[in-house]
Amino acid sequence: MDNIYDVLIIGGGPGGMTAGIYAKRAGLNVAIIEKGMPGGAIANTPEVSNYTGYTKINGIDLATKMFEHTSSLDVPFIFEEVKTMKLSGDIKKVVCYENTYEARTVILAFGASVRKLNVEGEHNLLGKGVSYCATCDGALYKGENVALVGGGNTALEDALYLANLAKKVYLIHRRDEFRGEAYLSSQVKEKDNIELVLNSVVSRVNGKDKIESVEITNKETKEVKTISVDGLFVCIGRGPDTDMIEDEIEKDGSGYIVTDENMKTNIPGVFAVGDIRNTVLRQIVTACGDGAIAATKAFEYVLAARKR
Repeated sequence: MDNIYDVLIIGGGPGGMTAGIYAKRAGLNVAIIEKGMPGGAIANTPEVSNYTGYTKINGIDLATKMFEHTSSLDVPFIFEEVKTMKLSGDIKKVVCYENTYEARTVILAFGASVRKLNVEGEHNLLGKGVSYCATCDGALYKGENVALVGGGNTALEDALYLANLAKKVYLIHRRDEFRGEAYLSSQVKEKDNIELVLNSVVSRVNGKDKIESVEITNKETKEVKTISVDGLFVCIGRGPDTDMIEDEIEKDGSGYIVTDENMKTNIPGVFAVGDIRNTVLRQIVTACGDGAIAATKAFEYVLAARKR
């Protein structure tokens, strides 16, 4: 194709759409490539209550508002799936299954995926008690009984967070010791309303219109017991969707893209925002902030390139 964009944004979630808005307002020739529904993970979130300006909003409604805002500025969406990318050099190439696109800068905004339990009932009760984000949905279970699955730092931190809201937290871990840091483990063990369920896995999630209980299988004795809960938080890790990115882009040990505070990667003209980058917090509001910064720095990069 003859058209070379100033910036191509890969991913139409909150970070990607915010980057699109800022890039368009800066006068850049910009487009967003999105393989599915604009909004990313929030489109599958039943309720958002921690995004500034909304005390409570359905995830699909928030995603729609963001899409409408972005579209109102005539930011084009290209609904194709990316196959590979060539990010080195002055002109970047984004190869989709249908077409190939070129740009002077690229903003990577295609997020990360949560790891799931893959047990019966989990999928059907998503948004009806099953959640993958304690900081997003924990406040919905104030004074109720919840279970949390995981044993790393994030799981322990989430357990402590939930313990300040919920009546009781069942912390389920498949080993007899936590993988998280010792000081977090000690804090968890000192909490009166956290009950440890070790050497155990969730084997089934029960409920029809909402979660009612979880079945727990002890890995050593094979004993199965049922725990009545109002919510289940799955915190067994996330994985960045970075399979199509060339190896020369720098990633950390978990596969997240390394950036500086300006969202710059180690490749000139390539930026990363939101859940795909090595950030301390993966929330809608931080993704939007990342997107604004990346677009601003992309504008500076394009401006400097035009003068060369």
